[in-house]
Amino acid sequence: MFQDLLTYLESIDPILAAFYATLFTWLVTALGASFVFFFKNMNRTFFDGMLGFTGGVMVAASFWSLLAPSIEMSDGEGFIKVIPAAIGFALGALFIFTLDKTLPHLHINFKETEGIKSPWQRTTLLTLAITLHNIPEGLAVGVLFGGVAAGIPEASIAGAVTLAIGIGIQNFPEGIAVSMPLRRMGMSRRKSFMYGQASAIVEPIFGVLGAAAVIFFTPILPYALAFAAGAMIYVVVEEVIPETQQANNTDIATLGFIGGFIVMMVLDVALG
Repeated sequence: MFQDLLTYLESIDPILAAFYATLFTWLVTALGASFVFFFKNMNRTFFDGMLGFTGGVMVAASFWSLLAPSIEMSDGEGFIKVIPAAIGFALGALFIFTLDKTLPHLHINFKETEGIKSPWQRTTLLTLAITLHNIPEGLAVGVLFGGVAAGIPEASIAGAVTLAIGIGIQNFPEGIAVSMPLRRMGMSRRKSFMYGQASAIVEPIFGVLGAAAVIFFTPILPYALAFAAGAMIYVVVEEVIPETQQANNTDIATLGFIGGFIVMMVLDVALG
């Protein structure tokens, strides 16, 4: 079945393939958000463990699926070979840093709003916080599909699909992470679900943009891969990990992180 999926994605336009892959990651987010129809609250320990798992998947994907191929496909030796990855990584982190400082948002377990001052409601600000997580994820999947279309040997359909599967797995708790708090704040189940799934709608958008950018500007692929990695690592360190440290569940969150890293590493090496 996996091979049939790869064969199909190889046969269609790479931008369309990137769209389908990131549509899958969005649907998994919606599946997580749908839990709000069945539960109003979620055990905080379990929740922090899932957030830790999310961080582990993102860090493993950043290295195995993005940074390692970026370095491998760069020309030169020694310091020269790693320069594109270093520049792209720094630019990706700077990109999310800039969004973090300008786009109004509110993290789940924090009371103070980040970004520029805004009259927007807490519900909107919470959704925007998770939306920031999803931008680099969609970009990462799209960039890999673009690399395949550009004929880069280090980029493969299997690797791109594996990354999409890993991102989809960790999007499940992210959907819950939006919808559940909104439900606790008094929002209806339907609206909580709509906000939860909407937080990942940027993934298909940035997936298509990432694929198109690499196809039309092939030399930027090493930079683009590292850019997505830098953006994801910034999100993990600045947002995901701190959110798991607010309720004395550090051990559970850490074990979740290790589990997520292992799952993504195994998927990438075994399938990609």
